[in-house]
Amino acid sequence: MAVASALSKFKAGVPRPAHILYGPDHFAFADSITQYIEKRINPHVDEWERNKAFPIRRVFKDLGNLGLFGVNKPIDYGGLGLDFSYSVLVAETLGKINCAAIPMAAAVQSDMATPALSFFGSDYLKQEFLLPSMSGDRIACLGVSEASAGSDVASIKTTSRWHGDDLIINGSKQWITNGHEADWICLLTNTNNHKSMHRNKSLVCVNMNEPGITLGRRFEKLGMHCSDTAEIFFDEVRVPARNIIGDEGRGFVYQMAQFQDERLVAVAVLLEPLGRILDVTMEYTKERHIFGEPVINNQSVRYRLAELMAELESVKALLYKAVLERLAGEDVTPLASMAKLKAARLSRVITDSCLQFWGGNGYTWDNLVSRFYRDLRLFSIAGGCDEVMLSIIAKYKIDKPKRH
Repeated sequence: MAVASALSKFKAGVPRPAHILYGPDHFAFADSITQYIEKRINPHVDEWERNKAFPIRRVFKDLGNLGLFGVNKPIDYGGLGLDFSYSVLVAETLGKINCAAIPMAAAVQSDMATPALSFFGSDYLKQEFLLPSMSGDRIACLGVSEASAGSDVASIKTTSRWHGDDLIINGSKQWITNGHEADWICLLTNTNNHKSMHRNKSLVCVNMNEPGITLGRRFEKLGMHCSDTAEIFFDEVRVPARNIIGDEGRGFVYQMAQFQDERLVAVAVLLEPLGRILDVTMEYTKERHIFGEPVINNQSVRYRLAELMAELESVKALLYKAVLERLAGEDVTPLASMAKLKAARLSRVITDSCLQFWGGNGYTWDNLVSRFYRDLRLFSIAGGCDEVMLSIIAKYKIDKPKRH
């Protein structure tokens, strides 16, 4: 019930009719984002991928100027005050970037490290951390995962002890996107000795230049090459108690609520690249001939592509249903988990199947299909792995089925 209560505070705006998610204003907003991507990002993606870094401060400032980091954030703190459908639209449009690393880095800033701060943070925290993050002047990261606690959030070991009105933080975080570039971290840490692991944690805003914070290695990954992924160590890091987001001891609940938006945004990010992979593969198989005929004339190829297109439309429909219910104030935890599960698994199937149809050309490093084959594999792991999604779905639909 605590998670459901927190989720209700994430509702923003008035929903459109039940069958409509996007309207003319959405499409106009998407067009401005698309123009920026085509002019300022995609021409450079290949170089950034080779260099394993992109100019995050320049790009984030541009995205901040476009309003992408504050679409559903309060106007009083520099946001646009729009509803969550615009956040989904932004994520879907950022999927037009020719890699998944940059959309993921941007999503951390807009929909992973800042939602709880936006809804539960004090005026001081919003002025200090939220406002400059929405403008793109400060880079944020989210500190939840640890070496021995990823999807099992309740088991994190990072701990803060009290010293007067300050917290003294010790521990470490791992797999932190934007970690090496970040100016501040939304950190989940144990802050009391309550016997329940769901009531002993808090989300805390911590400046990354505080004494005692050490950046570890920058991980070499299978994909997401131009994205910065770090491990971070905290050794007697002193932070004032006023940096706690919302109520002390409610961090687990806030983070669970944050996760639902993160998972919906993750699904939205996948739609465009998966559609493009299918499109470019379809065109390639029309042009590529084998045994005197286009590859597309092979029934197994035609039917497989048709099936994958149908699967992608099904995932899109599931996402839009979840977003519409969220706009109506419903707890969409099971729907978000279903969408995340199916979209992540479908990304593995589409990229693998399409790479196969490209033959040797699909196995080359710079092929767009092979890049997404590497990049999108992460989605079955990050933000709650497939097995955790299944556990959540079973909890809601089997252990406690709701009758209508």
